[in-house]
Amino acid sequence: MIYNRWPLGIDRMWQLWQADERKQLLKTIFEIAEEFPQGVISQFFLFGPRSHNILAPQNIEAILSSNFSDYSFGPRAEIFHQLIGDGIFVQEGAAGKKSRAMLRKHLFSSSSTYGLEKLAEHVENFLARLPLSEQGGVVDLQPLIFDLFMDNSSARLLGRSTYTLKFGENTPESTRNRKFAENFCIASEGLVRRFRCVPFHNMYNPARFRTACIEVRHYVEDFLAEVRSLKPAIVGGRAADSLIEQMAQDGMSDDSIRDHVINVLLAGRDSTASALIWTFRLLARTPRVIDKLRNEVGTVMGQRALASKADLREMPYLAQVIKECLRLYPAIPLNTRQATKTNILPVGGGEDGLSPLLIRKGEVVVISPYVTSRRKEVYGLDASDFRPERWDDPVTTEANAFFSFNGGPRRCLGEQIALKELSFVIVAFLQTFDLIEPAHGEINEKIGAEKQNVGLVLCPTDGCRLFLRRQVLPV
Repeated sequence: MIYNRWPLGIDRMWQLWQADERKQLLKTIFEIAEEFPQGVISQFFLFGPRSHNILAPQNIEAILSSNFSDYSFGPRAEIFHQLIGDGIFVQEGAAGKKSRAMLRKHLFSSSSTYGLEKLAEHVENFLARLPLSEQGGVVDLQPLIFDLFMDNSSARLLGRSTYTLKFGENTPESTRNRKFAENFCIASEGLVRRFRCVPFHNMYNPARFRTACIEVRHYVEDFLAEVRSLKPAIVGGRAADSLIEQMAQDGMSDDSIRDHVINVLLAGRDSTASALIWTFRLLARTPRVIDKLRNEVGTVMGQRALASKADLREMPYLAQVIKECLRLYPAIPLNTRQATKTNILPVGGGEDGLSPLLIRKGEVVVISPYVTSRRKEVYGLDASDFRPERWDDPVTTEANAFFSFNGGPRRCLGEQIALKELSFVIVAFLQTFDLIEPAHGEINEKIGAEKQNVGLVLCPTDGCRLFLRRQVLPV
């Protein structure tokens, strides 16, 4: 139990607010959790219901799987509604199950024509925005990576890319696309602010946020109207090349299609971008790992460009690198659930914390993959180190403590798509640049000590500033 000196847990909220102002929120939460042995739950009171910080992997597994029906998202739907409507990220029960089945069918449909060769176009645009000189140069990859996955996700979902990486175009369509990307960022930032105001989230509703949400929804609706106008041709048998087109074929309502597209776009851009940003930061700061990864890529690819799915399957170390990055820096570092009925978790009760623990109806549980993935009891004394080889160890792989893609019935639908796209971009990046290191003057902080922005996804406050030098290709 974490006891409060002030009523209503105001002192605890003040501590966390100050940590967030310093961009050290997760570091502070981890330091608090370190005071408690494995299997024990820290408990404290905040405004509203009692909140439990879940530390034990078996309790997280229970909340996400065996006790799944005992928990809800709480006020999430109301907080997010203005942007994402009634989509997969806020739906629960039968509606959520139906939507997941629908999206799984469409995202992995054999009739979809979207593949790595289409991602390659956006990767080429991304690489073209990076230093061209053989002497090298410095660039902040973070905004460009978000643009990359905005372009790719919009193409996959809408059938037409926003092309935010195409520099210098000034057509009505490019202006409209850039405005959409800007509105999407404003709306996403607004959701973060609303979430942090819980239970007073409705107090944050400025005109700029409302307008951005409306414009994002109108943008998707315009694409849907275009798809509807092509319906006779679609029915005639033409292969669908976007999620919006596939859902239109199924006869879904316009509102439902719009909401699901925005929901998936939020994940397809932000979560994948976060993962790639942290991966490049870690690789640039760990020469041993990047050298080993280069050797694997060179062995599989030779002089060939554009890795295929078969090529990526032949790169086990690349898969370990990505998993290790996701372990240390999960895109969604904090998650919450609210108990809809009184239920029991496996451990955390009793004086030793090894007895079952009672969670009462209405109480909130806070899950932090960021904290759990750094527990020495689970990952060893070097749990805070970047060591991809740990995934060769059966003890690590069988620990059942990797929650970067959530788990249970709500496990991330796009997990395999994200892993494939991350792998493809990393291979192309390593083939393009023979020197990748932190920009001169960048502080090489200890992992977890850097300043972090905890928004819809986790990102470094100071971006991803790297020095890059292009490879000189043989004539």
